[in-house]
Amino acid sequence: MSDSKVVHVIDDDVDVRQSLAFLLSAAGLAVRTHDSAVAFLKALPTLQDGCIVTDIRMPEMDGLELQKRLKEMKIDMPVIVITGHGDVHLAVSAMKSGAVDFIEKPFDDEALLSAIQAALTQHSDDRRRQSLVAEVRKRLRPLALQATAAERAENSGA
Repeated sequence: MSDSKVVHVIDDDVDVRQSLAFLLSAAGLAVRTHDSAVAFLKALPTLQDGCIVTDIRMPEMDGLELQKRLKEMKIDMPVIVITGHGDVHLAVSAMKSGAVDFIEKPFDDEALLSAIQAALTQHSDDRRRQSLVAEVRKRLRPLALQATAAERAENSGA
């Protein structure tokens, strides 16, 4: 598994969910399925980090609205959009909303697995980079405070 990340499959079609869960599990990936974007968002506080594979057309909330909500919530899990009704406008909208990939059904299993692996790898790399930046900032903070104090002392003595 990729750093024990979970692939969250969101699709209102039970057969698609089961098929994807089987494919991803057979590929050694941890999978959690959700029957709607609303159900996913309700469970989000308890969910493990990872990658999202979502259908674009679902009742209640579609995949584009889900992406918008995730962005508003500052959830940075990568999103791969799948659809059986793709067109250029829809693909562009999904990508502009932050999707890392847009895949039409029926899709090639290897293409989907490659997209997921790439998304999980990039996400892990981004998290490591964010952690390093946070650590550098933490270490620099005392130095910045010392420099500010020294500058104040120098200015008050002048």
